Amino acid sequence: MRRYWLLFAQTVTIALGIYVVIAALRPAWTGRAPTQVGGVVPVLQAPGGGPAPASYRDAAGRAMPAVVNILTSKALRETHPLLKDPFFKRFFGDKMPPQEQMASLGSGVIVSGDGYILTNYHVVEGADEIEVGLADGRKSAASVVGTDPETDLAVIRIKADKLPVIVLGDPEQARVGDVVLAIGNPFGVGQTVTLGIISALGRNNLHINHFENFIQTDAAINFGNSGGALVDTRGNLLGINSAIYSQTGGSVGIGFAIPVSTAKTVLDSIIKHGQVVRGWIGVESQDITPEIADSFGLPRDRGAIIAGVVRGGPADRAGMRPGDILLAVEGKKVGSTNDMMNLIADLPPGGKANMTVMRKNRETTIAVTVGRRPRQTP
Repeated sequence: MRRYWLLFAQTVTIALGIYVVIAALRPAWTGRAPTQVGGVVPVLQAPGGGPAPASYRDAAGRAMPAVVNILTSKALRETHPLLKDPFFKRFFGDKMPPQEQMASLGSGVIVSGDGYILTNYHVVEGADEIEVGLADGRKSAASVVGTDPETDLAVIRIKADKLPVIVLGDPEQARVGDVVLAIGNPFGVGQTVTLGIISALGRNNLHINHFENFIQTDAAINFGNSGGALVDTRGNLLGINSAIYSQTGGSVGIGFAIPVSTAKTVLDSIIKHGQVVRGWIGVESQDITPEIADSFGLPRDRGAIIAGVVRGGPADRAGMRPGDILLAVEGKKVGSTNDMMNLIADLPPGGKANMTVMRKNRETTIAVTVGRRPRQTP
């Protein structure tokens, strides 16, 4: 009897050992799956549903052909000290040919089969010549179609056949935590892809550009990435990489991209008008501080106080006064001076816009004939 009992015990021990090995190596065979604490099964989800991809190579592969390298050059005159001497200037004057070239690197994104490329204004600023290098190895001279220093955007154009075009995404659907890829030409080493997430949306008051609504990301952006693409996990363009926060000049995980919605507006206006056309009413404003909010009985984060009105400007002619608090533009609430600037800039010049203001604790509506914002010099 004892012999049979030992045989039974050994059989059970061997069976349990085999089960443990199978459960560890092939859990599906046992009908069980690995779980976290509480029995929750971890499943990665991609934006829009479905399992997350094991690799982002498809997204990179779709976007990379449309991202270009940009080389700009600017002629430098009178680089030799003798050329500044009045004696030599008597003979040569200002007709001396350029003595040397200064080259700078950047990136750009092809957004049209007609050869239109979006990049940063600071990439092409003051350039005498622009050369674009495509991902397939082709090179082409480019011309500047138009620039917008207030958003640090520029549109250039090349003439070439069978150009790859990036698909424009929807930054309104982007959320903090979404995975993004930054594509560009950092330090001139060649096209490079870096991975990160969206760290914040709607960043402003950074004093980088006049109009700010940045996407912040921790995807590495370095010198030469300016003007490159920030894309989602489908390879769709979300923004134009523009700036970084750094004390060393290298990436520290705080980069900023201009949303493609802003870039598309600038692109369309430049193609149509040769420059960006924005609305303007001629006011100076300031954010509402807690002290101002207390004195006017307003919530802290609502409205922009009119600090000054340009004499003879649209707001002045409509009856707007210093001290008025602008609450809404065409029914859209104004939360800050940044909101006010963007809402007014989107208004078509020549049309009338209803603006809700608070004056002496009473709300009133003022109809303003919108003017055209003067072009700002960099």
